[in-house]
Amino acid sequence: MYPIELTRPIAQELTDFGFEGLTQPDEVSSALEKPEGTVLLVVNSVCGCAGANARPGVKMAVAHEGKKPNRMITVFAGVDNAATEKAREYLLPYPPSSPSIALFKDGKLVHMLERRHIEGSSAALVAHNLIDAFEQYC
Repeated sequence: MYPIELTRPIAQELTDFGFEGLTQPDEVSSALEKPEGTVLLVVNSVCGCAGANARPGVKMAVAHEGKKPNRMITVFAGVDNAATEKAREYLLPYPPSSPSIALFKDGKLVHMLERRHIEGSSAALVAHNLIDAFEQYC
């Protein structure tokens, strides 16, 4: 578990941008089992690639003028452990990865960015990848 003084501003970077911070497994299930619409899930983390590429890239994609997900949610790995574990059940067959970014449509996982796709990429590249997914699925 990370100190709240460290994680609160990191979490707020997304929640202040319109993401719902989910802390309970039932909240995750409720959000991801929607039969209609799109949900963007960010598994947030304290790792450097989350701060340098994932969170800024997600924010750039959401700020884009085109199509967007109906709902945006986030869980915090190493903080919201039960919610993160529940979210990872929906991300199978992908292995646990933080940060990671997933797009669901009508309750099904349709697009996934694992840490290996984020680490070493620029925020602009992450954003472009997500914008393409939004245009295809949203």
